[in-house]
Amino acid sequence: MDVTQLVTRDAAQAARLLSDVRAARLTGQRPRLAPRPVIDQSWNRMLRSGVDPDHDFRAGLLTHEELERQRETTRLRHVLPVLRQGLLSVADASRHIMVVADEEGRVLWREGSTPVLRKADSFGFEPGADWAEDVVGTNGVGTVVVARRPVQVFASEHFVRSHASWTCTGAPITDPRDGRLIGVVDISGPLESMHPATLAWVDSVAKLAEAGLRERHHQSMERLRAVAAPVLARLGGRALAVDRDGWTATVTGMPYTNRVALPKSLSPGRSWLPAVGLCAVEPLAGGWLIRAAAEPAPRGATRIVLDLGRPRRWSVTVSGPAGSWSHELSPRHAELLYLLALHRTGRSAAGLAEDVFGDPARTVTVRAEMSRIRRYLGAFLDHRPYRFSEETEVTVLLPDDPLDLLPHSTAPTVARVRGAATDGRKGNAQ
Repeated sequence: MDVTQLVTRDAAQAARLLSDVRAARLTGQRPRLAPRPVIDQSWNRMLRSGVDPDHDFRAGLLTHEELERQRETTRLRHVLPVLRQGLLSVADASRHIMVVADEEGRVLWREGSTPVLRKADSFGFEPGADWAEDVVGTNGVGTVVVARRPVQVFASEHFVRSHASWTCTGAPITDPRDGRLIGVVDISGPLESMHPATLAWVDSVAKLAEAGLRERHHQSMERLRAVAAPVLARLGGRALAVDRDGWTATVTGMPYTNRVALPKSLSPGRSWLPAVGLCAVEPLAGGWLIRAAAEPAPRGATRIVLDLGRPRRWSVTVSGPAGSWSHELSPRHAELLYLLALHRTGRSAAGLAEDVFGDPARTVTVRAEMSRIRRYLGAFLDHRPYRFSEETEVTVLLPDDPLDLLPHSTAPTVARVRGAATDGRKGNAQ
């Protein structure tokens, strides 16, 4: 049975036929037509796991903060523009929605036709919801997670009865570096609006997204090489530069290995890694410098220069015994590092929230941003409270005109600094 062609010719007849097939399968009878293999395999999993075919089950939604945290940490955020460009305009016009879920089937983003979004709300297909196969039955998100291949689920091919008016088409998105599943993109909508080419369409856009991730990885490795090459050139012995996930950018004095296994909580200092042995680990912009510890690591003060003098070209430069590197700062990171430079004894998350937002309760946002800053400044920032480490010498380069200090910033502390400069000018004028 070619379900796709049947749905295209007569959606109502297809829905009745699939309903009969499902009913026969669930009651142990021999259906007139066998379900498609990918659906039959999924139904077998559902029967073994005890999913109720007649009552849907909704797992608890993520809170807003949990959902934002998931969005901020997944690599899927980098491919959203590609997915939107390739799918969203057509999906909206043809009464569909685009859904992006993580590798476990948790819905992270959902956009498209407003009436269809309301329909999706009626059975819990919404951001933060868990659409794993063993939670809500056969569907175009959870079944893709299990099958690791593009899957289209028509009408009563959904295991749970309440989804029978719906059709889902999902495709996996994998990490091109190692083939690991990182998520699923899905196009969903009413049965009668589904087109035979939808499966190929969704799969092709998913592959474009993977190509984008591959290119992004290549670019990040090139940036890391540019930072690491002059550092490695000055070092003797065995050393390599890797990104935060352990992918090797460049090596010296040792054979090249594609990836180094890193512990989840790697931090600067002495460490032992299977590929290197005893080594010294130092942060680089975008990764780590790893040096085999045949000799003691050179010691000395680290200098951090926070350059806020150029309009919207803020940067932090770290100089130490192994060399120097720079990182361009976002407006928020420039703001937070400036506040830490003002408070060398440190600030709590609540204190920074009050400095930035005038609201000490907004600690979740502050902690998330400080976590991102620590990805490139590493051991040069302490926490509890947040502060530059004692071993660092911090210099702040300010604009010639104090009123040009972080002009985007609405942080009360920064505003007071600019205000003091204005008051000083008025006093001089008088």
